[in-house]
Amino acid sequence: MASRRIIKELNDLKKDDSANNPFNAGPVAEDLFNWKATITGPADSPYSGGLFLVAIRFPPDYPFKPPKVTLKTEIFHPNIDEYGNICLDILKEQWSPAITISKVLVSICLLLSNPNADEPLIPEIGNMYKTDRAKYESNARGWTRIHAMG
Repeated sequence: MASRRIIKELNDLKKDDSANNPFNAGPVAEDLFNWKATITGPADSPYSGGLFLVAIRFPPDYPFKPPKVTLKTEIFHPNIDEYGNICLDILKEQWSPAITISKVLVSICLLLSNPNADEPLIPEIGNMYKTDRAKYESNARGWTRIHAMG
């Protein structure tokens, strides 16, 4: 069941591989349950110009359980910690079998443009986002230059 669903999602991603897509994703080697993805930093964010590597691990009972998604590129963001854990409700309590990996990646792109500073994984960065947006954006741009730009 999981393999069929993952193959369908992979085929859908290949069909929708337009130049407008801010991400791409696919299996590592021949392991259907282990994918890597890249996300281009949104133009309307301090992550613009960055390329962010994402690891995706599908559980054996996918799509009934969410994939484990971690950001492998260091980033200054209130909802992503130093281990790459991403605070995104659809990867936890709001997961539904109707959600595809494509929707997960779009949601991560949206999170880069619109952090949720009210539920941060890193409270200090969430507080900075709310109280000193210029400093937050400067730090985020600096980290993007160092860690996500070749």
